[in-house]
Amino acid sequence: MRRLCVVVVICFMGYCPGQGQLKMDGNSPLFVLGEETIITVPDEGLWSIATGWENDWMADWNHAYPTVVKQHLDWTILEGEVVLPEGRMFVRDAYREIKPGLVKGVRRFEWKGSETLSPVTLSVRLRVKGDGMSLFMPGILYYGNKNGAKVNPDIIPVYTGVAGEFAIFEDHRYPMPFVMLESPQDKYAASLHFTPSPVRGAVLSDQWWSAGVEAGEGYSDFVLYSGPIGYNKKKSVAKALQRTPIEYTDTYLSMEPGRIIEKEFYIELYPIEREGTGFQQPVYTSMDLHSPYDAERFPEFNTIVESKYHFARNRWVEHDSEAVGFGMYDLRDRQDLVMGWCGQADSPGYALQVLSGQLDDENIPDKVQRSLDFLTTFPVDPSNGMFPVGFNGSGFYGGDHVSCGQAMYNFAKAIETARNNNWYNTDQWEQFLQAACEGQTRRVLDASWNPHSTAEGFYMAPLAIASVLFDNDEYRQVAEKIAATYAQRHLTMDGCYWGGTLDATCEDKEGAWAAFQGFLELYERFGDERHLDWAKHAMDVCLSYVVVWDIALPAGRLADFNFKSTGWTVVSPQNQHIDVYGVLFAPEVYKMGTYLNDDRLQKLARVMYRSCFQLTDMYGSQGEQLQQTNFAQRGDMSNVHLLRGGYSEGWTVFWITAHFLNAAARFVELGIQP
Repeated sequence: MRRLCVVVVICFMGYCPGQGQLKMDGNSPLFVLGEETIITVPDEGLWSIATGWENDWMADWNHAYPTVVKQHLDWTILEGEVVLPEGRMFVRDAYREIKPGLVKGVRRFEWKGSETLSPVTLSVRLRVKGDGMSLFMPGILYYGNKNGAKVNPDIIPVYTGVAGEFAIFEDHRYPMPFVMLESPQDKYAASLHFTPSPVRGAVLSDQWWSAGVEAGEGYSDFVLYSGPIGYNKKKSVAKALQRTPIEYTDTYLSMEPGRIIEKEFYIELYPIEREGTGFQQPVYTSMDLHSPYDAERFPEFNTIVESKYHFARNRWVEHDSEAVGFGMYDLRDRQDLVMGWCGQADSPGYALQVLSGQLDDENIPDKVQRSLDFLTTFPVDPSNGMFPVGFNGSGFYGGDHVSCGQAMYNFAKAIETARNNNWYNTDQWEQFLQAACEGQTRRVLDASWNPHSTAEGFYMAPLAIASVLFDNDEYRQVAEKIAATYAQRHLTMDGCYWGGTLDATCEDKEGAWAAFQGFLELYERFGDERHLDWAKHAMDVCLSYVVVWDIALPAGRLADFNFKSTGWTVVSPQNQHIDVYGVLFAPEVYKMGTYLNDDRLQKLARVMYRSCFQLTDMYGSQGEQLQQTNFAQRGDMSNVHLLRGGYSEGWTVFWITAHFLNAAARFVELGIQP
């Protein structure tokens, strides 16, 4: 066996020179940081192929090392073969540095046998040194989903890094296609990026490669497989439903003679300054690899605003002379007025003030005044600042931190906007907001305050604004206490931002958005650089839910419209569909691009806003749930193989419209038309 030593020196982003290297130790590639070897090949060999399928999993593994190592231009090329009873599988790896800190790999499998080889499973496996490493999978697993694991470990994916655990998911499930492992003790992290793709020769009609990790004693393996998936100690299951997995087996291949299959991937290895930051660098690397910045292929800003406003008018409710506003549901079903979360009846009271100049409707001032006036009649509990958030013909109902915080924010923005333009009578609005702020102040400043989740992060932004509006420094103190609490909890990612949505009890992008919005508002109002740093961390979690590539789709409702997934957002590890929620924080992403001097964020923000208008029909209506992966929450969910590509267009609660208008108003305030 030939043993050559080829050394390629790589400077890892911001940590140059000499800390990151790809080395060839004979015929085995190694990745080192400083003098320490971090990533190696598994003991069995660089290449591993399974030719059996037993108990719903791969079996009969065959391994090999390269027999040829050579250089061609800036490529390091490894060649060899896996010898099987049925014939020879030629395998070739090629590695090349494409930018400082990032190495591209291409693995090629070519079946040289005379008969079709079946069953067969192909793989890419890389071994990362470290005990109990923290795992990050965008949209799926956030440092093990520790908060969700405390609530529903049988419903969401969980991972602790104990030997024998595995977490492997379909390529098309990843909004950003990478897997990250972090060693908090030794202050380094490694990421495996991959180019998602379906597999030729698959037994299933829509079978893709899969990506994930398998934990061992003192190490974890990055793995790419030609189909097998599983999580929570269950093999060959898909996270297909909100509360339970579904069997997804027989994910092997049949390779006819001469068949060539290739898999492209990227390896990233880098030091980190502190625990909980390892995920941040690959988020931006993923953006660089996929360049999700072409906004011009999507509808224009003015088209979106006009369409969404016309739909909003169709949700106008008048129960009587006072009970008026924008309804949460299709008015043929229910005429509920609901603040925050899914209802967002409070949102147009701010947004339409800003957008009225470009909307040809003389009734906007009346709708704004009357709708917010009515919402101020919702009774506020003076002891805690909470209030019911819903109203129907039977009276008031509901009330939760997410909805109350979001409603307070929109009232704060409505008051601030109206004051700046002297358009409206804000007396009732101010009394309502002050009552809520006073109650929240009493509650949060109490020594026993201990928030359950990041849901209460939605109070930070309105309290910060109210502190300025009413010249009340105590409101600022409360907002800063909430911020410090969440920074202490989440900056190390020993439990990620969570609990920001009401239909999932786990890590979610809404929880991260609550923190991002609040930290950034505090920075903008009062200028403390700590809050900008915290906002960057929370924003990067939000960004990890953003789809940065166009997921190829099977025949179905999404393919009917040549749907492009770039810019949409995964909901949570529990609810794995995509939605338009990212439009709501797109203006803040744009702002961060200015503060951080990073135009990638500004370009992505434009795409997030405009792409999410896709599937809007001639009435301005959109559904909430798009099935880019093997997951569904509505309709016929009996066959996992028919879920992907579906679209639940009937659930049209008002937030889908309100968030477009709200974000549009904030873009206009920035002087930007995305």
